[in-house]
Order: sequence, then structure tokens, then C-alpha cells
Amino acid sequence: MSIELFNQLEQKVTSAVEALELMRMEAEELREENARLKQEREEWERRLSALLGKFDEVETTASN
Repeated sequence: MSIELFNQLEQKVTSAVEALELMRMEAEELREENARLKQEREEWERRLSALLGKFDEVETTASN
């Protein structure tokens, strides 16, 4: 194998390793964002449930 072919192979391997590392970093960022969004959704669901509970209380009070 000529040195030129070896250098090309080395460049391709280095590029592939760098691309994989970037993908790992992006995946970690996406996992963190996903966790944040899940937490935000849970908070909205909790607040919505509380509001719906208040509407139920008003309806119960109004019907008595």
C-alpha cells in the first residue's frame, strides 16, 4: 500500500471519528432537551389539572 493511500485512509478514519464524536455530543444535547421538555410538559399538565379541578369546584358550588 502506498503512503498516499495510507494517508487518505487515515484522513477518512479521522473524519469518521470526528463525525461520530459530534453525533454523540448532539445526541447528549437532545437527551437533555428532551428531559427538559418532558419536565415542562408535566408542569403544564399539573397546572391544567389544577385549573380543571377549580372549574369542577365552581360547577359543584353553582349546582347546589
